[in-house]
Amino acid sequence: MTSKELILGKIRANNVVPKADLPDYEGFGIKYDDKFTQFKKIIKTVGGDALVSTAAELDELIRSLYKDEKVIVSNVEESKLGNFIANDKEDAHDLRDVDLAIVKGEFAVAENGAVWLKNPNNRHRSLYFIAQHIVIVVKKSDMLNNLHEAYDRISFDDSGYGVFVSGPSKTADIEQTLVIGAHGPKSGYVIFID
Repeated sequence: MTSKELILGKIRANNVVPKADLPDYEGFGIKYDDKFTQFKKIIKTVGGDALVSTAAELDELIRSLYKDEKVIVSNVEESKLGNFIANDKEDAHDLRDVDLAIVKGEFAVAENGAVWLKNPNNRHRSLYFIAQHIVIVVKKSDMLNNLHEAYDRISFDDSGYGVFVSGPSKTADIEQTLVIGAHGPKSGYVIFID
């Protein structure tokens, strides 16, 4: 037996890892008494804001936020402000003039101020990033505490595009200065339907 084999044999004999059960992750993660307040606090730190509305007052609220926008896409059934049908366009480049995108969020996460967007009826996923401004509409009952709860809701068996979005486009690459609207929407609101 060579010295190498002798050394490796001793390492194998003494490198015994005891069998251990995996920890229980049931109920794991941060919980918030007021999920909306936490969500609003976090999304404000990244340049966005969160509001609450009823379905009946949604369009009035959006119009008060965006008075001058002309080209509006809406894939939210509670909003009738849409005057441009993005799904009719063959090429996503044809969405370049969209002023405001009003889109449906599946659920929101209070922990990090993010919203899961996965709308299989949205033909162009670039809609979320090409519009000048974005409003994400989520049912208030679909607000979760943390990403552990979020990943329990995402079906990875159902392939397709999905993305977490938190506020408008931003970057802090240059001198660690936050720049809003760098690569996409210049402003972003999440409106919770109560």
